[in-house]
Amino acid sequence: MNPLHDYLRMETRRQLLGRGVNAVGWGALAALLGRDGLAAMGASAGSTSAVPDRAAAARTHFPPKAKHVIYLHMVGGPSQMDLFDHKPQMDRWYDKDLPDSVRQGQRLTTMTSGQKRFPIAPSKYKFAQHGECGMWMTELLPYTSRMVDDLCFIRSMHTEAINHEPAITFIQTGNQVTGRPCLGSWASYGLGSLNDSLPTFVVLVAKPTNTEQLQAISGRLWSSGYLPGEHAGVSFRSGGEPILFINNPPGVPGEVRRNTLDGLRALNEMNAKVVGDPETHTRIEQYELAFRMQSSVPELTDLTREPASTYAFYGEQARRPGSFAHSALLARRMVERGVRFVQIYHNNWDHHANVGGRMPSQCRDVDQACWGLVQDLKARGLLDETLVIWGGEFGRTIYSQGGLSHDNYGRDHHPRCFTMWMAGGGARGGAIHGETDDFSYNIVKDPVHVRDFHATILHLLGFDHSRFTFRYQGLDQKLTGVEPAHVVKQLLA
Repeated sequence: MNPLHDYLRMETRRQLLGRGVNAVGWGALAALLGRDGLAAMGASAGSTSAVPDRAAAARTHFPPKAKHVIYLHMVGGPSQMDLFDHKPQMDRWYDKDLPDSVRQGQRLTTMTSGQKRFPIAPSKYKFAQHGECGMWMTELLPYTSRMVDDLCFIRSMHTEAINHEPAITFIQTGNQVTGRPCLGSWASYGLGSLNDSLPTFVVLVAKPTNTEQLQAISGRLWSSGYLPGEHAGVSFRSGGEPILFINNPPGVPGEVRRNTLDGLRALNEMNAKVVGDPETHTRIEQYELAFRMQSSVPELTDLTREPASTYAFYGEQARRPGSFAHSALLARRMVERGVRFVQIYHNNWDHHANVGGRMPSQCRDVDQACWGLVQDLKARGLLDETLVIWGGEFGRTIYSQGGLSHDNYGRDHHPRCFTMWMAGGGARGGAIHGETDDFSYNIVKDPVHVRDFHATILHLLGFDHSRFTFRYQGLDQKLTGVEPAHVVKQLLA
């Protein structure tokens, strides 16, 4: 029994007409472009697939400022008033309740909604101004403080999501509901690949030194959603083989593996021509990429040839696989080799308790590594074309969770305002955008919504967010959704 014949026999009229429409469309396109033009829109270099590579065919709407993105996500929500949003007035408010006029009836999480009091907890850390821009920075980030004139600070980020799952999904995919493509997948889809031997979109999950309160991180965050499957993120492991199952099994020589893949490719191409399932094309590309990565990944992850000057940038922690510094160094090596989008997750920023004990540890994990990454990219002439992003999914409350009877106080989730920064890739160095009130609770100037942030990133990548779409379920889907979104021009160089 032939499964392809069974599929065609059970095919619906809509499926038949859909395949016919595609054939007519490609015929018309061939007539318009000519034979050579259509071939140029075919599969990527070295590929003989008959299915067109939609990523390679895509064009930016205007010249991009950034060709690569390194997104450093601090999972859990860093405390903005302990790091970037200096509020010295709060010292006079120590242990006084947050005024109702400030809260304005805004909803709270169930972790503090039952508290009888909301005592103000000023930051216990010292701040000082740095750089020509005069940015106030915490003592916990001495390396980051050195490069404030390279950074573009957004102190007025805000979101509707108040809990981790919807908030991190929102800032990664533009929607609080899972199943949508993430930012890295959109970049892969729009820009295509610069390296046939490495993934276009890579994910690294860095292990924090302190593991007191980790949030769940899973592949849903780097899913391609309704975009073709080849645009999903490829996760690299922190120990052992960087990617599982790409090497040949014991006893299987490379020639046998190559012959096997050639046979599978022929079968999959036959299936693609008859059925037209785009996921068949994804399967072909994944097999071929895995074969090529057998040689490219070991070279990428071998840091033994890095000079001592590299570790002067990133610190000695970069020698420890799985650390944030090691991941940041790998990100630079990936960008050098043409990877479009590198996503690094660093956990344990969910400070419901022990702010005094955990914040210093978290900052030590990332501070020098972030500085080193920016300086390393700059020294290699890569910063101008690489957008570096740092931030979490929301901020923290100025009031304490659990009271102030001991030093082990915490801060609850706060979606109304938080701080992120960008560097390179067309972002305006030394910019400080947005202001919050004295309590770091409400935005008083230049709010930036997550949708605006996404629109701005897409702009730096060369896309008009309102026209950068993918047809799915009869709609032109967008990263920024259907609600208004605006490019924040003050953030652009």
